[in-house]
Amino acid sequence: MSRIGVYLAHPRKDSFNHALYEAVVDELRDRGCDVRAHDLYAEGFAPLVTAEETETVDAHGTSGDPQLALHRAEVATLDALVLIHPNWWGMPPAVLAGWAQRVLVPGVAYKLGTAAGEPAGLLKAGRALVLNTSDTPEAREQGEFGDPLQRIWAACILPYAGVTDVRRTVFRTVTDSSPQDRAQWLREARESAAALL
Repeated sequence: MSRIGVYLAHPRKDSFNHALYEAVVDELRDRGCDVRAHDLYAEGFAPLVTAEETETVDAHGTSGDPQLALHRAEVATLDALVLIHPNWWGMPPAVLAGWAQRVLVPGVAYKLGTAAGEPAGLLKAGRALVLNTSDTPEAREQGEFGDPLQRIWAACILPYAGVTDVRRTVFRTVTDSSPQDRAQWLREARESAAALL
């Protein structure tokens, strides 16, 4: 049985991001997966990195924060990750950025011999799916910004944690989308989640 972590970062329960999250979780559970579903806003995940958590070489010890300890222990056991969030100023929401900075730490997600060295990924999860929503048309995104979310997930974070297969789908533009568009996007999200297996 595949164990998959699904992480949502959007504060509004009526958002299309929530609909994507529910569709993905349902699809994976229907396929017999052990799904670890986390709505980071609903859980009140604290995104602020403490001074003690800024170590980049030495492995982090156990955390006195039970929520953080759970996330760190759980992410190490996953076969795949699904990250669902909007594009806000070319970044994930702060709660998800903070999750990555506090959970994907030395001794959990990677090891680094020296500050000048190359990280060795530790995560068992070799695959990740990133589902983004955006209100920026694709041509403008590529022409003006160069798709910063692709760089964040597929170049700067996940490969260094051992996730070598990073897949990403962007649903756009959400604000002026029709019910038919959204229904099709939910089908695509389900198919992409199923393809992780």
